[in-house]
Amino acid sequence: MLSTIIIFILVLSVLVFAHELGHFVTAKRLGVRADEFGFGFPPRMVGFYKNKFGKWRKVFGKTTYEDLESSTLEDAVPQSGSTIYSLNWLPIGGFVKIKGENDNGDKEADSFAAKKVWQRMLILSAGVIMNVVLAWFLFTVGYLIGMPQATSDLSSSARVSNAMVAIIDVRADSPAEVAGLRAGDFIKAINGQEVALEEDMQAMISPLAGQEVTLLVDREQTEMTIVVVPEEVSEGHGVIGVGIMAAGTVRYPLFSAIIEGAKTTGWMLKEIVLAFGNLIGNLVSGESVSQEFAGPVGIANITGQATSLGFVYLLQFVALLSLNLAIINILPFPALDGGRILFLLIEKVKGKPVKRDIEAVAHNIGFLLLIALIIFITYKDIIKLF
Repeated sequence: MLSTIIIFILVLSVLVFAHELGHFVTAKRLGVRADEFGFGFPPRMVGFYKNKFGKWRKVFGKTTYEDLESSTLEDAVPQSGSTIYSLNWLPIGGFVKIKGENDNGDKEADSFAAKKVWQRMLILSAGVIMNVVLAWFLFTVGYLIGMPQATSDLSSSARVSNAMVAIIDVRADSPAEVAGLRAGDFIKAINGQEVALEEDMQAMISPLAGQEVTLLVDREQTEMTIVVVPEEVSEGHGVIGVGIMAAGTVRYPLFSAIIEGAKTTGWMLKEIVLAFGNLIGNLVSGESVSQEFAGPVGIANITGQATSLGFVYLLQFVALLSLNLAIINILPFPALDGGRILFLLIEKVKGKPVKRDIEAVAHNIGFLLLIALIIFITYKDIIKLF
């Protein structure tokens, strides 16, 4: 349990840190001053920055960049455009504090508020882009070391190992269900003979209607033996009532892994967008919503399951989480990056920004609604555990 919590915190930290890194790097590239870039969340343990003489200095506690700028000690005054790089006591994710990000009237050249609309939109969307890039990187690494997947329609550069047949569906009241087979099981051998292709499994099962058949099954990396009796659907033709596909561990050389990683990222993004579209559609129409959504507790539980299956499964899960974080953050909802981009679009259309007070109220309400949603989903997660 403790190891699951630690891994979950590390996963969450990587995702949030990558997101904030996107904002930070883009802001710096566009000439916006980043007052502080921190690992973890405040309170601050220690921070480092360059003073006006180009020497690294330490800073502790709640001292802000503005405090340092107004310091009477010349040695404490930060170098123009420098950033406080901090290590904070809550080791989850990170944050970036950008000059003028709250449009506090600061219109200096190195302020976020002084930049053009398209530049501010780019800075706000950079976190989302970074999460997509992170997923691409993780899928690429997965393909380099080998990822389990279907082995049909692979490119010529693919290298397949541990070939077996995956069960993707089990018919109700079928011999397979009676025997205890599940979707997600892998069939490695039939009556002691290895099997790797769908047609091979069908050919081996078909003539054995009414006879006991011994299957060597891999379930969550644990081998077990299951005995099933195929039912006869026509003379001399037996079935066990499962949907199957050929699967195995697929590896690619570097260049192909990068290409396949990009393809998988794009496909996953499309599927996530469609899933969110269905969710929003169901909410609007008043239809029932799937119970498969998970909050922090549920995600921590799934993280533990993915970790138990192996490193490459954890890589895939983190990549999927990163893409989900990207899609959620780009939604045009107040308090999210997408909500702030929406206000910038309104500014572009109107030719002037929305009043600060109105935008602040919208973001505060959005934040409270998001917190309420997280609490509700977390409650549902806890209920599922008992």
